Amino acid sequence: MSDSTLLHAPLGKETRYADHYDPALLFPIAREAGRAHLSLQPPPAWYGADIWNAYELSWLNPKGKPQVALARFGFPASSTHIIESKSFKLYLNSFNQTPMHDSDAVRACMQQDLSAAAGGPVEVTLFAPTNFADQTLGELEGTLLDTLDIDITIYAPDAGLLQADPTQSRHETLRTNLLKSNCPVTAQPDWGSLQIEYTGAAIDHASLLKYIISYRGHNGFHEQCVEQIFCDIMQRCAPETLTVYARYTRRGGLDINPWRSTQADFIAPDARNARQ
Repeated sequence: MSDSTLLHAPLGKETRYADHYDPALLFPIAREAGRAHLSLQPPPAWYGADIWNAYELSWLNPKGKPQVALARFGFPASSTHIIESKSFKLYLNSFNQTPMHDSDAVRACMQQDLSAAAGGPVEVTLFAPTNFADQTLGELEGTLLDTLDIDITIYAPDAGLLQADPTQSRHETLRTNLLKSNCPVTAQPDWGSLQIEYTGAAIDHASLLKYIISYRGHNGFHEQCVEQIFCDIMQRCAPETLTVYARYTRRGGLDINPWRSTQADFIAPDARNARQ
């Protein structure tokens, strides 16, 4: 992605926080810019979504009394744009002093604004305080790779690290908490957990962990990192089926959890992990 794409984005700049509704605060970024170098393009190469959770959401009822909620947003991978994260935070904050009839009005407003900005239908779910206790913690399932004793000196994405044995076929789910990349604008670290489920030639666990760790010095948006991981595994290991699901820790009251899969019916687990 060229630097000029983000020249006018609020990320990394001093910003005045608006507290009255303003959909113009949203800053869309075309997905095609990050996908230009990928070996596979959707669809039909993959299906997926970017699941955002918001923990800092408030507005005023018609009497001026503050209301609070949690929110979940589902952006389809088929949408034309992602939303730059700081602009998303600014947009959500713009509801703080805005009177809204009820939570349904808030949800409908957000759904309309975000769908227009993303270039695809965005699902919006609000959770009232009466439902806060239903929010659960849970770790990703699968065999944990992090205990493997490996040597690694490569900290830039290198698909050549991946190895698979075509003489053995497996269906397995693997996970790691060692995913780290960096914001392409501010260079702040983005920490994540990753789950990989596949069927096909047996992927060497040590090579997969080395590959994931190689993102440690990479600058890229969450969504783009997951898409590159998906494409590299498909190209190097040629699995029959593949799902890559990342859960990133929150920043600015938002966490981002992208998944990409060969399976259209994949349902991403929605429980927050301990680091979220």
